[in-house]
Amino acid sequence: MKVSTDWLADYITLDGVTAEVLADKITAAGIEIDGVERRNKGITGIVVGYVKSKEKHPDADKLNVCIVDAGQDEDLQIVCGAKNVAAGQKVPVALVGAKLPGLDIKKAKLRGVLSQGMICSAKELGMNDKLLPKEQQEGILVLPEDTEIGLDIMEVLGLNDEVLEFDLTPNRSDCLSMIGAAYEVSAILGRELSLPNPEGEMVEVMDPTAKYISVNIEDETYCGHYAVRYISGVKPAASPLWIQNRLMAAGIRPINNIVDITNYVMLEYGQPLHAFDADKVEGGKLSVRLASSDEILTTLDGQERKLEAQMLVIADGAKPVALAGVMGGLNTEVTSETVNLVLESAKFDGGTVRKTSRQLGLRSEASLRFEKEVDPRSVIPALNRAAALIAKYAGGAVHEGIAQAGSDAVQEKVLTLSLDKLNCYLGTELSLLEVKTLFERLHFSYGDVAQGQIEVRVPTRRGDISYDVDLIEEIARLYGYDNIPTTPIEGPTTPGALTKPQALRRELRRLLAHGGYQEVLGYSFIQPEQGKLFPALSEGGHAVSLAMPMSEERSILRTSVLPQLLDIAQYNTNRRQSDLALFEIGNVFFTDEEQLTRQPRELPVLSLLLSGSRAVKQWNVSAQPVDFFDLKGALETVFTYLGITEAISYEGDSPEGYHPGRSASLYLNGDAGRIKIGTMGQIHPELQRKQDLEDTYVAEITLAPLYEAAQSRLQYRELPRFPGMERDIAVVVESTVQAGDLLSTIREHGGTLLQSVQVFDVYTGGKMESGKKSIAFSLMYRHAEHTLTDEEVGEVHEKVLTALQQSFGAELRK
Repeated sequence: MKVSTDWLADYITLDGVTAEVLADKITAAGIEIDGVERRNKGITGIVVGYVKSKEKHPDADKLNVCIVDAGQDEDLQIVCGAKNVAAGQKVPVALVGAKLPGLDIKKAKLRGVLSQGMICSAKELGMNDKLLPKEQQEGILVLPEDTEIGLDIMEVLGLNDEVLEFDLTPNRSDCLSMIGAAYEVSAILGRELSLPNPEGEMVEVMDPTAKYISVNIEDETYCGHYAVRYISGVKPAASPLWIQNRLMAAGIRPINNIVDITNYVMLEYGQPLHAFDADKVEGGKLSVRLASSDEILTTLDGQERKLEAQMLVIADGAKPVALAGVMGGLNTEVTSETVNLVLESAKFDGGTVRKTSRQLGLRSEASLRFEKEVDPRSVIPALNRAAALIAKYAGGAVHEGIAQAGSDAVQEKVLTLSLDKLNCYLGTELSLLEVKTLFERLHFSYGDVAQGQIEVRVPTRRGDISYDVDLIEEIARLYGYDNIPTTPIEGPTTPGALTKPQALRRELRRLLAHGGYQEVLGYSFIQPEQGKLFPALSEGGHAVSLAMPMSEERSILRTSVLPQLLDIAQYNTNRRQSDLALFEIGNVFFTDEEQLTRQPRELPVLSLLLSGSRAVKQWNVSAQPVDFFDLKGALETVFTYLGITEAISYEGDSPEGYHPGRSASLYLNGDAGRIKIGTMGQIHPELQRKQDLEDTYVAEITLAPLYEAAQSRLQYRELPRFPGMERDIAVVVESTVQAGDLLSTIREHGGTLLQSVQVFDVYTGGKMESGKKSIAFSLMYRHAEHTLTDEEVGEVHEKVLTALQQSFGAELRK
């Protein structure tokens, strides 16, 4: 909203307050001022002149020699090249010594003819010539015939004005008007307000409006109040220059006195108006109704609009004549031939206007105000103000009475404000008298209801105030935010932090990324066939089907992330990128019900995929394809980081979707017993062929049990100060015995002296007895307080060997 300080001064005294100071005060009170525009772009010495004669330049076809009366002692001879200059015009004349933006005026000879000044165009005066009629955009500015010769052009064109750009938030629609801005400035400066009195300015003729026009509202849901006046004998012409100046300061192009006055009053009151040519309104009646889906209306911009059923229109006895609250129709446009007017003012539903405006891609100053809900009590005052101005400046006769439907009987909100609550919220010690004084500046009426409580009546123009806290905000901004004392924040505070699962997920991503894995993100929706590939984690649950899937390929929630990892691997392999190390941390979904009646289960999982080579072929190294143990190593890195390596066990298994001899299930051993947490291994050969992949290894584990078991803090210990003692053993056992079971037994009986144990060799075949295998272990013994002796180590080592023999029938390999 552009607010002219010259216009604002009609309602409130601004003496001693510059535009910059006013802008700072308004911004400090809560409405940001985007900028202050000076309409004077640096011009001096420009006056109104009268072109007494025009002759062709003797030596230039495109130049004219004009004799101009500029109110000086002698007429001036000015050479002018404008096409539209003519004798009998009043024009802006730059005298010798005048200054224009980027130009100083001096006496000069043009093609041998003396020129004593310059006749100016609007653009040369620094005005926005795009707001002027086209003929004045391309030539000199022609002033009204009644403009006094010799007057300073700054006064005539209102160029001493300064314009404030209000950057309004959606709740402050009251300041979409000059009167609303005046209320705001009056409250901020604490100065008296003087508003127009349209009823006192208007004289009606004793001929009722109802004789010529009637109105009707079909549904007051969409229009609460509709009022019109009938004005006869108007004479469309140019508006008075002061109205044009104020419209241009607000960024609106003047058209004629009728249209300009409706726009002027809209800017003044914030209430949009529209004038119909009364003689084009069929049947002498106007109705507010919803459009029919087959109706068409050509709006004032010349565009043919196809209407839809939910759009609100104004219609006469035969046709739509306006889009309610948006734009009038061309079929009832006010033209130079118009004699009689129907002047409209209404309260339209903001949501309906917004929807119509959006669907048609048609925004206007009127729709902007209706969308933000204008003051419902301004309908009649704005109508009377416009009628009075039309009677004064367009020669019309305002007929008696108003034809209206609906009502402006809107109740003001009455709110009770507690002084204790106000001071508690603001941290102030304001007295009841100070608070009442601030409400008086806001022009809010009030009364006492109890000790320390005020009953405040909120004007309808302030639709943004609904609760007592809104009143507290009004007091705060008028009292001054800078005057509110600083109060230290007291009370317990909780520092922000990640939850344990969030922190672990973040660390796992970092760990795997640093280990050479690339993170991928798949869809949560997959096709039904993919939901059957890796069912291990769903524990017999059912897939969750989407009610309205985008496509058959995205019709169920994923029960495993692995199918999408395989799709990604296939996509990359087809593009000759077969060395892949991928991971995704995401959720899988399933339900235990045949028909879903409650929220499905959602499991966070970590999924890995390896394929191709761990090391590419070079001149001195052959290619090294990945295998089962590369995948197992990645998982062990994760478990080691989480501090749960010893709680994890692996068991050879053949889960669905995996290679029957190269896969395993993972278990977490803890206080709650032995829990299956995932699967790993090579994918089934048939699935590999179907996906056109080489040997590919995948793993998928549920994260929820790991979150619980993971060490919340890293445990540090001293570096060993005493040497360790290493012992190797190789035992022969049945081929069905798993190395993991042997390791568990060794750790159990190695006691506190056993620091670590690992497998370093597995041997089968050759001279080994059929059905047997040899597994070799390296054991490291160490004591934290002293150097171990052979006797100490031998005693513990013997216990380990005895346990292996008794539990698995193990024999030392010779």
